[in-house]
Amino acid sequence: MGGKGGGSGLTGKEAKGKLVHLSTQLESGLGIQMIKTSNDAKHFAISAKIPEFNNKDRTLVLQYSIKIEQDIECGGAYIKLLSGFVNQKKFGGDTPYSEVVFLSWELSDALGELPKGMASLGLMFGPDLCGTQTKKLHVILSYQGQNYPIKKDLQCETDKLTHFYTFILRPDASYSILIDGRERDSGSMYTDWDILPPRKIKAVNAKKPADWDDKEYIDDPNDVKPEGYDSMPREIPDPRAKQ
Repeated sequence: MGGKGGGSGLTGKEAKGKLVHLSTQLESGLGIQMIKTSNDAKHFAISAKIPEFNNKDRTLVLQYSIKIEQDIECGGAYIKLLSGFVNQKKFGGDTPYSEVVFLSWELSDALGELPKGMASLGLMFGPDLCGTQTKKLHVILSYQGQNYPIKKDLQCETDKLTHFYTFILRPDASYSILIDGRERDSGSMYTDWDILPPRKIKAVNAKKPADWDDKEYIDDPNDVKPEGYDSMPREIPDPRAKQ
């Protein structure tokens, strides 16, 4: 895979909430920095520029930590891998996902685009909470301007602790999803997203021939009973039966 990360911490018109930068020190002495939302019922967005990378024959690992400190009625905390061509001054929720160059011979052959061994995909990943019904972990891949959510029902964490979310994508199109270092799910892009066209489609105009026979079985005209078949008993004594 290869791609560029875009952004400089600027928020778009949709992101009206104010983000606060904090730092703290753990008991171990390790200092950490955090970004915290400061308003309720607001949209927030922030981006950071990263160097161009190339993951040819290597694995992409996207990981971040999130802590939801209070009860929320409806909200999400997603991370997106963005293209290097993003207009950072207008960065917000509608900013398209990046096009990550996915180096997989099998996948690129199936998709039929880009040079052989390369397929362009985008990525959005993270938890979504809304009421008591939605506790979903989104894994959405973007391809040719269309978003494809994972077909599995994945659950996110709902407590007020810090959690690490990890998405791993390998050159053979296999993936793993981890929360706090423990694998929650795994599979293949071939089966768990509807990116590839189906192997079979329904022939909507297909009709039965006029002489179609609906019987599941037919008699074999050449079938012959074994010799002595009619004289065989229907039942035989059970030699192990006891009274």
